[in-house]
Amino acid sequence: MFKPHEFAKKLGLSVKTLQRWDATGKLPAKRTLSGHRFYTEDDLLVASGLRPIEANRKVIVYCRVSSSGQRSELKNQMLAMEAFCLGRGLVVDDWISEIGGGLNFKRKKFLAIMLSMLKGEISTIVIAHKDRMCRFAFEFVQELAASVGCEVVVANQESLSPQQELVEDLMAIIHCFSCRLYGLRNYSKEIKDNLTNAIDKPVQYLSNSGNKEIQC
Repeated sequence: MFKPHEFAKKLGLSVKTLQRWDATGKLPAKRTLSGHRFYTEDDLLVASGLRPIEANRKVIVYCRVSSSGQRSELKNQMLAMEAFCLGRGLVVDDWISEIGGGLNFKRKKFLAIMLSMLKGEISTIVIAHKDRMCRFAFEFVQELAASVGCEVVVANQESLSPQQELVEDLMAIIHCFSCRLYGLRNYSKEIKDNLTNAIDKPVQYLSNSGNKEIQC
């Protein structure tokens, strides 16, 4: 790992040139969790023209909590992932954190990651626990990632998967299905009433017709 001034010296460039390359996307810098820029041996090969920049697919860390009240837990999750990646020797390009429920598949940053992954721009996604990605259908997301050559690395740190979130998600599922069942009961009652009315009307008509014939 090289600091910007060290990397600039190796290339015989100025730090301002590196900043310009980073801003324009010509040679994006890696960043630590705290936002400090750095470069790697791979970046040196790219800058020297020995490797195309397209070969540099991103390694990203994705962290998530369900509510704003869990911001401290989100910070701890990010710090734990930084230690995990350092221990694995993973150089992270982007640190992405998000607040949103695990049952919600319309999270903006989650969707952005999925789209970028499908474009072949991401090589590795690192998460603390599989439910940080999504509460259900994780295996589907994992298979989808594998189909485009992206690896999902799960640290399996269950302590970073708040139990309260699971309780809240389960309650949300129960509430959802309860509402559906209640709606179905109302709907079945409406069908029954309509059928009863449909059956009663012909009977009433025949009864009325019979009365008329008797009167005649």
